[in-house]
Amino acid sequence: MNFEKAEKFIHDKLTRELPRHLFYHSIYHVEDVMDAALRLAKQENIPAADLPLLQIAVLYHDSGFIIDTKNHEEIGCGIARESLPAFGFTPAQIATVCGMIMATRIPQLPHTHLEQILCDADLDYLGREDYDFISNNLFKEMNLYSMLDEKSWLKLQIGFLEKHQYFTPSAISLRQASKDAKLAELKKRYAALT
Repeated sequence: MNFEKAEKFIHDKLTRELPRHLFYHSIYHVEDVMDAALRLAKQENIPAADLPLLQIAVLYHDSGFIIDTKNHEEIGCGIARESLPAFGFTPAQIATVCGMIMATRIPQLPHTHLEQILCDADLDYLGREDYDFISNNLFKEMNLYSMLDEKSWLKLQIGFLEKHQYFTPSAISLRQASKDAKLAELKKRYAALT
């Protein structure tokens, strides 16, 4: 497999073709998820041979947004299945990549360690200090499709954080306490509006 050419292909495609109005699902999100995935992979002692598949899955995981916001995971898998054979990826490798992509669908249902890592990396920001900045970008993006007021947005975030779970020991150790603190803060802000 030619990882470098595959990486360049999808990174260039995302940079060129992701709609500019996507404030959250942008190339910056993909790069942020890549940083988190590589950190978690190291902490989780992922074999070096598995890293290229994880990285390719990160790059393709939101590529479906190029075409549509609905069912973007399936669309992203379609893009992967169509393009990765040209870079020497085997059907088994592509299936592994698509498994990771599909695991990020909400609610996340990872079955393998690599899928758990991608899921945790995709929502790493939930337990970080830049949560408010990133969640505001998601709010702006969601308001392109349905108008939410502050109270509705807070309620949506609270529900999401209550249902969300990290899967890997590393993400739990690194992010859970901060995510719990953010959830408590959001509940206070919501209570103040009611």
